[in-house]
Amino acid sequence: MKKLFPSYVRVPLIFAIVFGGMEYFIDSGDKPAFIEYPMVSVFLFVFLFLLIAIEIVVSAVDRVTYHLLTDEQRKQLEEAQSVSFTDSKFVQNLLSKLTRSKPIEQEGELMLDHDYDGIKELDNDLPPWWVNLFYATAVFAVIYLVRFHVMDAYTQAEEFEQEVQLANAELEKMKANSPKEEITLDKVVLLTDEASLARGKEIFTNACAACHKADGGGIVGPNLTDEFWINGGGIKNVFKLISEGSKNNPSMVAWNKTLESTDIQKVASYIMKLQGTKPAGAKPAEGEKWVEEVAPAETTATATDTLKVAAK
Repeated sequence: MKKLFPSYVRVPLIFAIVFGGMEYFIDSGDKPAFIEYPMVSVFLFVFLFLLIAIEIVVSAVDRVTYHLLTDEQRKQLEEAQSVSFTDSKFVQNLLSKLTRSKPIEQEGELMLDHDYDGIKELDNDLPPWWVNLFYATAVFAVIYLVRFHVMDAYTQAEEFEQEVQLANAELEKMKANSPKEEITLDKVVLLTDEASLARGKEIFTNACAACHKADGGGIVGPNLTDEFWINGGGIKNVFKLISEGSKNNPSMVAWNKTLESTDIQKVASYIMKLQGTKPAGAKPAEGEKWVEEVAPAETTATATDTLKVAAK
């Protein structure tokens, strides 16, 4: 039997709609739902198998039914299938109801008396869908006018403020449920544990190696393995530069919008670990030599009593 879409279009289309719907409604985090939840993959496989099986069964039934028809019925079926979808009675009746158009043979009944240099005008009715849409907009305009300008309902500015308050409340709720430590410049310290340095190396390789080379020897960016620094060395200066970027070099952008402060601390700590590694092919030194300031050790002064009291 004739169908609007062939099976090789219909099956992928239906499967894609179901697949997209499941990905939209199932919360699977950063991973696709069919990877995060194996049962989703099983369901999609079974669903696709059933779609193909149904198409095979329907096709077989159509063939059997066709062979059971008489010659007259087959002729009628072939004539019906030869009519395109746009020329079918269903489409023509639908267009007639939507447009109220009359066939070209009845144009004489619609002809007006106007004549402009031989150009005549037809008195066609407006399409019902257009007229109904116009009425709907007029009703909506009246309701809107009464509600927002006569009854003084909330304005768009007030609605925006309410939405912002709701969004901020939701954001605070999320922060409360999953608190994260915030590292600031005055609290940042050098990390030495293997887990933090491994994470710092991973971020450095993905985000920094393109300019500074994987070993820190420098390509476009400066060498990070020597004692010379353009913007100051030490964990605090490196943390600040990664977080806020460089004002003198637009290529060194601020990463505080992309990385968590804890990750920036780990990257800075990993960079400090590269000091003195002397990789092959490293760039020449740039900037000034940095000497870490060491806090003076606290000395305890011993008071000496110079007054001696003679024992009597």
